[in-house]
Amino acid sequence: MAAMTVLSATAVPDHVRGALTRWLLEVTPQLYVGTISAKVREELWQAVSGCVGDGVAVLVHTAANEQGFELRTAGEQRRKPMDFDGLTLVAMAGLQPADAPNTADT
Repeated sequence: MAAMTVLSATAVPDHVRGALTRWLLEVTPQLYVGTISAKVREELWQAVSGCVGDGVAVLVHTAANEQGFELRTAGEQRRKPMDFDGLTLVAMAGLQPADAPNTADT
């Protein structure tokens, strides 16, 4: 069954952007929205997450859970989705100044 899907992807190659625009609308730069099947969604996510490199990708799609959606991320970013008793919450990673000592070694 087709489901509403939102995908945001930065720093992906042009051929991946082309694949995304075949299935989804690019409503603003790097933000894609559409109603696609689970199989197409999985194929697109594999293509995006496999080549995100230094960029960031976020996929949100409808799901049969309490929140009504699932969230996936790829790439390095400050926001990390965390499961909290079946709910997806977003944790913010702190920034460490470049001149601060590394406390992980102590």
